[in-house]
Amino acid sequence: MFGIGEKKNSDIKAFLGKGSEFEGKLTFREAVRIDGNFKGEITSTDTLIIGSDAVIKAEIDVGSAVISGNVEGEIRAREKLELHPPARVYGIIKTPKLVILEGAVFEGSCQMVNIEEKKEETKRPTLLSRLEAAG
Repeated sequence: MFGIGEKKNSDIKAFLGKGSEFEGKLTFREAVRIDGNFKGEITSTDTLIIGSDAVIKAEIDVGSAVISGNVEGEIRAREKLELHPPARVYGIIKTPKLVILEGAVFEGSCQMVNIEEKKEETKRPTLLSRLEAAG
């Protein structure tokens, strides 16, 4: 099996090519590659590949992602996020595994936690909330 940075073109089920523009909501089940401009929301449990020519302004929630282009927004990758040069990412990253290769740029904030575990933690009372409740 291939790592997320090693997807073959035959593994990619949809492609938004260089020079194309799309605005809206993208939902997919298998690997998708974007090399054009996209603005909106991207949701999947699978892999998103953003090529070096891509310009993305979006809220992204995917299983994993490999980014080589320009992205602005919030990125949630439930498994892993890789930034490959010449990536330029500005915004908020939430992922348990983050790889930033030399030459890629990230400016923003990052939470490296398991997103599913984080949801469970927010349901449980924290030590501070228990102390405050005790008075």
